[in-house]
Amino acid sequence: QVQLVESGGGLVQPGGSLRISCAASKGTLETHAIGWFRDAPGQEREGISCISSRDGSTYYADSVKGRFTISRDIAKNTVYLQMDSLKPEDTAVYFCAASNGCGSKAYLYDDWGQGTQVTVSS
Repeated sequence: QVQLVESGGGLVQPGGSLRISCAASKGTLETHAIGWFRDAPGQEREGISCISSRDGSTYYADSVKGRFTISRDIAKNTVYLQMDSLKPEDTAVYFCAASNGCGSKAYLYDDWGQGTQVTVSS
């Protein structure tokens, strides 16, 4: 089991960048696959990225590929999501979650953070 805390959300203009973080307050992220999901108003929860525990392989949804980058700092027990070229449709609450392996479906993940709001607006 791992306890996760997201941070770094906020308001950013279209075309801007933001980096959000997922830190483990309990447990070790290195032994878990960590996924990022987002909840946008009126939409289903979307899995957007994941980093594997085994070799650090990364995965992205088509909606963010080429704009978002997932990474991890094992020493800091933290996973990051660098978001560039942000669009208004990226506005959502962003969650990180832990699993035994990467996948795009929320039911695969056991432990979730509380979420951080990202708003892209001029």
